[in-house]
Order: sequence, then structure tokens, then C-alpha cells
Amino acid sequence: MLKKIFHKMNSNSVNLRKKIILNMLDDDSEAKILDLGCDEGSWSIKLKEKINSKQIYGIDIIDQRLKEAKEKGVITKKSDLNENIPFENNFFDVIHADQVIEHIANLDRFISEIHRVLKPGGYIIISTENGSSWHNIFASILGWQIFSLTNLSSKKSGIGNPLAIHRGKTIDLSSWTHKTIFNYRGLKEFFEAYSFKNTKIVGSGYHPLPAFFGKIDPRHSHYITLKCYK
Repeated sequence: MLKKIFHKMNSNSVNLRKKIILNMLDDDSEAKILDLGCDEGSWSIKLKEKINSKQIYGIDIIDQRLKEAKEKGVITKKSDLNENIPFENNFFDVIHADQVIEHIANLDRFISEIHRVLKPGGYIIISTENGSSWHNIFASILGWQIFSLTNLSSKKSGIGNPLAIHRGKTIDLSSWTHKTIFNYRGLKEFFEAYSFKNTKIVGSGYHPLPAFFGKIDPRHSHYITLKCYK
């Protein structure tokens, strides 16, 4: 029962997170957009439509997902985001990565590559889980694995937390494990260390309270979404 309740709360948090991302996008019909971890492309197309742009590029590592994204109109490239981003310097106006940064092992290269391919004055939107969310703090107090790091192994899901959403499920974990979970201040300062500026962070999700409370207290929200400029 508790897992079902948590799953419902998480769904509400996800919906609000996506609304926040869309609201952070600026209308620009000439913008070149890059969606890092584009999956099957449905969300990429929503980003493109919100910006009112003519084209969107997407990177992923799974062939079937790239095929589906390409069929939807995404300009796709296969790449491991722990390696170089396969585009030239100062190519994109907007770079987006939703629930991606926590999967990256080489964060310094990842951010350096984002900075390299982003045009001066361009912006990035990064959304990720918050290590300081109340439900993560509660799990830690109990001696459990925090919710945001229960998928740390490719062998088994839901490790260390009996309320983890995916605990006991059979899923493909090959590219799904989390490596780093940021806290509010850590995410902000990490991007500022790479000379990104005018940082704005908005929260979403606030278990067990309604999701919109995360906007009031982003330091303890489920998700934190960052926008900053090069």
C-alpha cells in the first residue's frame, strides 16, 4: 500500500517537473536544440514545439530508442554521454537533459562538453533528483538507502530500501544505474564552477505533501530543475 501511495506521489511530481521544464523554455524559431538522453523522442518533440523551433537534435545510446526518435523527426546521434558530445563548438542555443546527469560517471567531461557545444548566451536546462528531499532524508535516518540511489547496481533494483518503486521488478539496468545524486547547493555550485551564470533552480515534488510545495522549498523537493547560461 505504501509503495502504491509513493508511486502516485512520484507521478504527480514528474508531471509538475515536466511543466516546469516547458515553462523555462524561451520561444525562438531559430534555436538549435539538443536533448541529451532523448530516449524515443516524444518529449524531445514537445520541447521543440514549445520553443517553436524548426529542428531538434537528440543523443542516446540505445539503438531502438534512437530509431523511434528519428521516426518522430528528431535528428539523432548515438553516443555515450560519458564521452565527447559529437558536435562542433558553439553549435546549440539550448541544451536539455532531464533525469540524465545522475547516470553520468564522468561529470567533469559531461559539463565541459555541454559548455563547449553551447553557444555564448545559450542556456541549459538540467533536471535531476534531489539528495536532500525529505523522503531521501527520512530513508537515511532509518538507515535505508536513499530512494534516489536504490538503482546503484546493474544486478538488482531497489537495493537497500523496502519502499523503492522498482524494488523486485525485472528491468534492464544496463544504462539505468545512478552514479551521483546532487543536492540543491551542490548542483548550483557545480555548474558555476564551469562559468555558467544566472542560475535559477525550481523544485517539484514534496513527499508526502502535494507536489507544488516543492516550488516553495526547492532545497527539500523531490526534483530540482536548473536553468543557467553560458
